[in-house]
Amino acid sequence: MAEDRATVLEIMADFAVRTGLTAGHHPPKRYLWTDAFGVCNFLELFRQTGEKRYRDQAVGLIEQVHTVLGRHRDDDPRDGWISGLDEEEGREHPTIGGLRIGKKLNERRPDEPYDEGLEWDRDGQYFHYLTKWMHALNRIAVVTGRMHYNRWALELAKTAHARFTHTPSSSREKRMYWKMSIDLSRPLVAAMGQHDALDALITYLQLTATAADDPKIQPEHNLDTEIAEAATMCEGVSWLTDDPLGIGGLLTDACRVTQLVLYSNYSLAGMLSRLLRDAEGGMAGFGRTDTLSYPADYRLAFRELGLSIGLQAIEKISLLIRQYPQYFPQQTALTRQLADFSQYLPLKEKIEHFWLTPENQKSKTWTEHIDINSVMLATSLGSDGYLLLR
Repeated sequence: MAEDRATVLEIMADFAVRTGLTAGHHPPKRYLWTDAFGVCNFLELFRQTGEKRYRDQAVGLIEQVHTVLGRHRDDDPRDGWISGLDEEEGREHPTIGGLRIGKKLNERRPDEPYDEGLEWDRDGQYFHYLTKWMHALNRIAVVTGRMHYNRWALELAKTAHARFTHTPSSSREKRMYWKMSIDLSRPLVAAMGQHDALDALITYLQLTATAADDPKIQPEHNLDTEIAEAATMCEGVSWLTDDPLGIGGLLTDACRVTQLVLYSNYSLAGMLSRLLRDAEGGMAGFGRTDTLSYPADYRLAFRELGLSIGLQAIEKISLLIRQYPQYFPQQTALTRQLADFSQYLPLKEKIEHFWLTPENQKSKTWTEHIDINSVMLATSLGSDGYLLLR
């Protein structure tokens, strides 16, 4: 444990310097997904050490993300908050216009042709990145007791849901765009992400549960409509995937659902069982790919580390169900499902050991994505800040 903590401390210190979070070293380089995990890592270091500087770094990272990704790019003719609010209102509601991804290239112009390869490097807004940031804001609200962070997450949820959801002309059912423009005025990728509605539903429930303890919550923060629409979009959808990051996400979601059942009395036992079923099926498929035997140049660390983080959720779910069986009438069935993951649990250490090896960190796939790779490695080595809701 002490060795893991020392490694996490080193990783996060390097990250802070490399991305300009530590003043006076580099200009700020923010990326929403990575920074969401970074916030949770700093909160976990604060929990483990009691040193307020780590809590302060989490707060500072949030402020910098909002200042950078909540505003238009330097290479964009537009300026100011992407919400269109003036400076004072923008600081009071930094997430109400959404947040940019933080890609290297500016977004595709309306008159530019779509290029699938190039689109991965272009800016815009991803819904599944926004839900990660909602989670980070929720975590710091719970840790610090400063509920305005959760209200910012709720404002982000309201805006994101309104702009990303749409009803196709060929259907009466709502769907979600995969990627939107920086100002959320037009879709950049119209396809729907496999787990976006699931991310929406669980995250909205998480934010709502925290809002119940906020005396300053307002009616405009209510997510009942958004929760109902997300639940409808989840009906009959398969979450099965053999992508390690996707599987890890399902297991992380299962951990959040378990805690929401305990802390907020939500009736989510059926969803929990379904998440475990699809995650286990995904693990079987991933095992057949044998990608963990490949050399580093043919692997993506952050995708594998997403799985190693998710695998740690299994033991946490199992412990909670054993401690509070009265909340889980299907305890026996759930315990059997969780037992099916026992054969996969050693993969957590296998993945971590591989990417902690200095030689593998020299690979192109590590160095080209060093920020996201290193921060998610730190999350895997100290996952409670990310996985636990309280």
